[in-house]
Amino acid sequence: MSNKCIAVFFFMLSVSAIDAQNIEEKKSDTIQSKDIQEVILQFQHKKQFVDKAVYTFDKEALEKARYAKDLLKTLPELQLDPISNTITSTRGQKILFLINSIEASDMQIRSVQPKDVVKVEYFDNPPARWSNRADLVVNIITRNPETGYVFGADLSSAVATGFLNGSAYGNYTKGKNDFGLEYSINYRDYNNRTVKSNYEYNLGNSVYRTEENRKDHFGYTGQNITLRYTRSILQNYTFQAKLITDISTNFVKGNGESRFFKDNLLEDHRMFKNSNSNYTSPTLDLYFSKNIGKKDELTINVLGSHYKTSSSEGAKEWNVLSNAAVYDNEMKLDATQTGIIGEVAHTHTFEEGNLSSGYRFSNTFIANDLNNLSGFSKYDVNYFEQYLYTEFTGKKDKFSYRISAGITNISNKTELNTDTQWVFSPKIILSYALKNNQNFRLVSSYKPQSPSSESLSSNIVQWAPNIVQRGNPNLRSSQKWTNNFVYSLNNKKFDLNANLFYIYNKRAINQYFILDEDAARYALMYENAKSAQQFGLQLSGSYKPFGNSLLVIKAVLTPATETLRTSNGAVIKNNYISNYFSLSSEYKSFNIQYQFNIPVYNLDGAFLRTNENANHVLANYKVKDWTFTTGMYWIGMPSDYKTKSLPESVVNYSRHNQIWNNRSMFILGLSYDFSKGKQIQVNRKLNNNAGPAATF
Repeated sequence: MSNKCIAVFFFMLSVSAIDAQNIEEKKSDTIQSKDIQEVILQFQHKKQFVDKAVYTFDKEALEKARYAKDLLKTLPELQLDPISNTITSTRGQKILFLINSIEASDMQIRSVQPKDVVKVEYFDNPPARWSNRADLVVNIITRNPETGYVFGADLSSAVATGFLNGSAYGNYTKGKNDFGLEYSINYRDYNNRTVKSNYEYNLGNSVYRTEENRKDHFGYTGQNITLRYTRSILQNYTFQAKLITDISTNFVKGNGESRFFKDNLLEDHRMFKNSNSNYTSPTLDLYFSKNIGKKDELTINVLGSHYKTSSSEGAKEWNVLSNAAVYDNEMKLDATQTGIIGEVAHTHTFEEGNLSSGYRFSNTFIANDLNNLSGFSKYDVNYFEQYLYTEFTGKKDKFSYRISAGITNISNKTELNTDTQWVFSPKIILSYALKNNQNFRLVSSYKPQSPSSESLSSNIVQWAPNIVQRGNPNLRSSQKWTNNFVYSLNNKKFDLNANLFYIYNKRAINQYFILDEDAARYALMYENAKSAQQFGLQLSGSYKPFGNSLLVIKAVLTPATETLRTSNGAVIKNNYISNYFSLSSEYKSFNIQYQFNIPVYNLDGAFLRTNENANHVLANYKVKDWTFTTGMYWIGMPSDYKTKSLPESVVNYSRHNQIWNNRSMFILGLSYDFSKGKQIQVNRKLNNNAGPAATF
């Protein structure tokens, strides 16, 4: 990244920090018992809690916003991702969205009118009941429900290629009952992706090198249909039933050529690589919450799903001169997947703070029918996890704290192995408020991480001549210890977080090449490394030079070091400075934003991979209930993805993917949103979802 960009960013930090020191400290509001962990910050309508920040919005912001989604993108560490048209984290973290503590989709967020938003809770350290599901939790608190209806639709599409995002939603509320229906689609169809791959390795007494050039036609379609019924009696109980159906299909059709060298001998090869997968995943989600007196609440959530997935791959490479096959790979996997999640939680309010306790279990059973290079096989796998937790949140003067204690049990049963672990999972957050809207927080947590279904699979597929990829059913869960020391500063112009972090991962899941001597080839497979660690400093936040939304600059800058110690003791190290920058301007009904980054390499098992490049501009104009949108993504460049092997790897590998369809991709969009009255929003305390579909 350029020195100029870094200098500009640090100059902004310095100027804003000086401004903050010149602002007088204002008297804080009286803290009620229900807000016992609160430390009030007066600027930018922000309140800092021990584990969250709470934002409110002035009249100007509410009048400019089309819906609650527009309010969310004004938060310093959130952005509107123009590619998916959803709110994402500028720090790249996984977000769980809630409305009055119930899990919410993007369309539900759109259905909330800005005038109905009381505040937004931004949990950068989610409570125990959500901590295993997301890195961030964003909870939109709305006003009391009233009878009404709301509906809307949104469509944006590229002019010259297969890119489309669409959605439609409707809600009707009458008395204590609420009915909702939602539909969304994300469609991609690209016929010009170039893939350049190089392999070099020693096998036997010869040196092999492959230079591949391939052109792919690929795409995917993701659809979601949600039907929802809610009955809510304030201060008494809430019941909700949701039927959710996800429909997913994707495909790749690639043809190319390669130059294959064995020592000094050259062969010209042709190749094709095709793959596809699809599934339809129905899920029933039942939720019940009951107030017991004035200080206790009991909540129950049960979620179940049962569906089939199908994936296949066909790849062939042959000698152009002799027409002899170099390899011919066919893989087909059909899996029947059944999952159930159950959770019960209890909350009690004391004068000194809040005590929350709960128990959660999840079980996923997958029956596989597999046909691959090793022949046909049938095998079952079962992933079971249970979590028992309790946590207390309190405050004394300027000192706030949250202490969590949990026990996590993971039992993964694969075709060849059963891994059962009981792990103590504690978390502690200590917070101290300083003058001039500054705050220090210390966060430390320890929890297990289960391997993915793909890494545990016994499947095997052909990568290239003499190279295959396979899973490892003997993998064990890793254990992650995370530590953060965070300094926060907030004033009218600036909202900054400086996070000094250290992460240690015992038995980290690692991917690497090994020599398969029996088959005279190399295999890319998974292992439990001895450990992995990562440390660095992350600076994130927003700067408003004029103290309003006329110009907003957001940035994330993370200089860091990551280290991996493999199972055989080799040490792999990588230094990087990840970054993200955004400039936006809002004037009356017009809004424009520009996003860009400089991709960097991150350690990913046997490889170093770059993050996706960004160079996007997006503008919209609101006229009553209509919003007109236009933009251009990846200005002057294709989306670009690079991968390279580490110096320690026994296979020297590099890959460069470029999607030329979305170079300078021009977008047009139109949305309509209408509401009358207010719909019921449930104060839901538990939220769960089924695991991803099992494909390879």
